[in-house]
Amino acid sequence: MYLIDKINALVSQQVVPGISFAYLTADHLERRQVGLNTWLPQETALPANPLYDLASLTKVIGTTTVLLHLIEQRVLSTETAICQYLPEFTDKRVTLRHLMTHTSGIQGYIPQRDCLSGRELIKALVKLPVTSNFNQVIKYTDTGPILAGLIIEKIYHQPVQSVIEQVVLQPLGLTTATFQPQPHNCVITSSKTGKNLQGVVQDPKAQQLGCHCGSAGLFASLNDVIRFSQFMLGQLTITQAPIQDATIKKLFHSFTPVLPGRSFGWDLRWNCLGEAVLYHTGYTGNFLAIDRQRQRALIVLSNRVHPFNNNQRFLSARNAIMELFLQS
Repeated sequence: MYLIDKINALVSQQVVPGISFAYLTADHLERRQVGLNTWLPQETALPANPLYDLASLTKVIGTTTVLLHLIEQRVLSTETAICQYLPEFTDKRVTLRHLMTHTSGIQGYIPQRDCLSGRELIKALVKLPVTSNFNQVIKYTDTGPILAGLIIEKIYHQPVQSVIEQVVLQPLGLTTATFQPQPHNCVITSSKTGKNLQGVVQDPKAQQLGCHCGSAGLFASLNDVIRFSQFMLGQLTITQAPIQDATIKKLFHSFTPVLPGRSFGWDLRWNCLGEAVLYHTGYTGNFLAIDRQRQRALIVLSNRVHPFNNNQRFLSARNAIMELFLQS
C-alpha cells in the first residue's frame, strides 16, 4: 500500500528517528512500529509499547471531549460567554465556540512568557485583548483551549488534567494514557535548547501550567489512540461513554462561518468524495485523521522534534501523507 510506504519513508529517509502508526478501517487494522528512539547523543531503541508526548492531540482527545460532555449535560453551550466563568476576561462577545474554532481574535503575545510561573501565566492569559480578527479569521493558538480548560476547572473544582482522566481516559479504557508517565516508557523529545526530554512534556506552556494545562501534556501509546479513534468512528460500545454518538456525528461540519471552516476543537479536511474528515496535529510529530463516512482513520506518532525542533522536512512529508489518505 503506497500510503504505508510513504509513512515508512519517514524513518528510512531519516526524517524522524522512529514512528508508531496505524491505518484502520471497519474490518482491518494495520499497525506498525519502526525505527529508533534517539539518534543523539547515541542511538537507542524504542520501548516495546512506547508512550508519546501527544502535544496538541491533548486538545481533541481530552479538553474538547470534556467540553462536549458538559454541553451534552447542558452545563455549557457552544455560545456560553467566556466572561461568565472567567470574569477577568472582560470581552463579552467571546464564546466557547470562538475559543474552540480559533476565531476568538485574542492576541497571543505575552512578553517574556517563558519566564512566568504558572499562576502568572494564567493571569496574563485571561487579560489578553481581543483584536479586530474577532470572528473574522481562523488563527490557531493554544490560548483558546487553555482558557477553555480553566472554565472546566471552574465547573469541576479540579485541575483540568484530573478531569480529563476521570471523564475521558478512564471511561474509554485508555489504560496507558497519562499526564504523569514513567520516563523509561516514553519516546524522547528535545527542548528548544536541544536538551533531550523523556517523560517531560515538551510544550513550554504545559511545563509552566502543569496540571492546569488543557492544550498539551497527555502521553499515550498507539493502542490508546487507536481505541480513541475507534470510539470516534462508532466502532466501539462503551458503557459510560463521555459523549454520545450523535454528538460525535455533529463534529463533521464547520462550527464557524469563517472560511475554510473549522469544527469544535478539531480541524477539518475533506476526502475525495467531499466528505468532512476530522484532523489534528501535535507539535512533537503526531497527527490523527478520522474519516467517519468511510469508516477509517490514520494515526502517526513520532518524535520529529528530536534531535532538533525545526524539522521542516517532517511538515512537508506530513502534508503529503495526509493528501494521500484523503484522496485514496
